[in-house]
Amino acid sequence: MKPKDRQREIVELVDHRGEASVDDLALAFDVSPETIRRDLAVLAEAGALQKVHGAARRMRFLGEGSFAERMMDHAGAKAEIARKLIAHIRPGETILMDTGTTTLAASAALASVPGLTVVTNSVRIAQAMGGAEVLLLGGRYRADNGQTVGPETIAQIAQFQADAAVLTVTAIDEAAGAMDADLEEAQIARAMRNHARRCIVLAHGAKFGKSAAHRICPLSEMDVLVCDVLPEPSFVAAVAEHGGTVC
Repeated sequence: MKPKDRQREIVELVDHRGEASVDDLALAFDVSPETIRRDLAVLAEAGALQKVHGAARRMRFLGEGSFAERMMDHAGAKAEIARKLIAHIRPGETILMDTGTTTLAASAALASVPGLTVVTNSVRIAQAMGGAEVLLLGGRYRADNGQTVGPETIAQIAQFQADAAVLTVTAIDEAAGAMDADLEEAQIARAMRNHARRCIVLAHGAKFGKSAAHRICPLSEMDVLVCDVLPEPSFVAAVAEHGGTVC
């Protein structure tokens, strides 16, 4: 059997079972465990499944509840991320911030950094930034998240070259990097990343090892990953390999 055919059948088997061990897959396809591990590495890189220690799991794509519902989740974790973030933002900088409950939680803390200019598509973040200079991006308004999105918003982002983009995510893993459940929000995040000198990603522990439908950026493009608790050492090493920092 050709590797691509075997890999396709591995995905089908894992989707059906939910999880399968390396040894079970080696037995099912009459190949060595080393061959299966190589297959799983390829499939995980492609986002077809999740590779865990000694096994593969069905990829779970996360959706999101309403903004109000998400504000109530993991409030302590978001507060810890906000506290840590301040150390990575310098007085007088210009920062791009996307819409999210974690970036909103961080905005109150960032309001204490003197001389900031904040460019955001979030009405809530604009209101929370206190004495900072705030530039609110225009575009099509989505009321639930209190944000602007669409081509007009992306075109305005392109007019800036910020010191840092501060981005929130739906999910993050080693293979795919940072992801979002919403297409338009992912487009905004990618535009902000592309127009900032540093990329700072905010993610609490519940988002690690999960997946969502729309990719924002790989780990190699993250300068700082701010978490409430540190992820597994392999995750920290993967970010550090490209010069990034996890805190």
